[in-house]
Amino acid sequence: MALAGAALDKLEADIEAAADAADADVEINRTGNVMELEFEDGSKIIVNSQAPMQELWVAAKAGGFHFRHDGARWVDTRSGNELYAALSGYMSLQAGTTLTLK
Repeated sequence: MALAGAALDKLEADIEAAADAADADVEINRTGNVMELEFEDGSKIIVNSQAPMQELWVAAKAGGFHFRHDGARWVDTRSGNELYAALSGYMSLQAGTTLTLK
């Protein structure tokens, strides 16, 4: 799914920029459609695309979340939260500092 691949590319760059802006230690490792974020405390967030479901899945300390593109943005299939806002919260929790994706 080209849309999810492009979303992961942009997300990777935006996470790096947010971590740099906050001077946070976030290691980003990406293999294909799976991106792993590792934080200073050893905790991780995994973001991967699920082409058959046309979704992005996020696994974090806060739980597991499925995001589907609604034509304009990626939204949580349960809560309706937007991906960048939700992921900013999950990353901030695990980094121990405010990280804001833009």
